[in-house]
Amino acid sequence: MTPDRAPGDAGSEVGLDPPTLRAAREEDIPAMAAIYNEAVLTTVATFDTEPRSLEAQREWLRDHDPGHPVLVAELRGRVLGWASLSSWSDRRAYDGTAEVSFYVRSDVRGRGVGRALLTSLIARADELARHVLLARIADGNAVSVHLHEALGFQRVGVMKEVGFKFGRWIDVHLFERMGP
Repeated sequence: MTPDRAPGDAGSEVGLDPPTLRAAREEDIPAMAAIYNEAVLTTVATFDTEPRSLEAQREWLRDHDPGHPVLVAELRGRVLGWASLSSWSDRRAYDGTAEVSFYVRSDVRGRGVGRALLTSLIARADELARHVLLARIADGNAVSVHLHEALGFQRVGVMKEVGFKFGRWIDVHLFERMGP
C-alpha cells in the first residue's frame, strides 16, 4: 500500500479539494500505470521490481470483474490515485475474501486521497458481501498501518523476510477486516 497521510492530517484542510471517486475506465490506464510505476521504483508498497507496461495495466484492469472493482480518485480531470479489490485466491472457498490495494501519487500523499479510496473500497466490499478484507503492508510503512487500523483492520501476523527489494529482505504484515 502506498503511504497516504500522517496521523492527524485533515485531508482537504491541507489544501486539496475532495476528489471524485468512480469506477476506473480504460482512459485511466496511463495515469494508473504511472502512479503504480512510481511506487514500483521508489517504495516497498509493491514488491514488483519492474515498471508495468500500459498493456499489462490494461490486462490487469480487464481481469477485475464487478465483484473485484477498481476505483480511481479524480480531481479536475487528473487521476490522483486508485484502489482495487482483488481475489485472495482462485480457490472457491475464498470467494468471500478479497485483498485491498491502493496507490496515490506522491505529490498528493498525506491529503486524504488514500483514506477516501480505502473508505470507498471498504463500503463497496460490504455491498458485495465480502466477509473478510486482507491487506499486506511492508515493514516500515507506519502511515499505511495507521490508516488501515483506523478503518477497522487488525494485524493478524507477520511474514518474515518474504520480499527482497532495494538490497534488503522485507517483512510483510498481514491485516484483516471482518465484514458485516
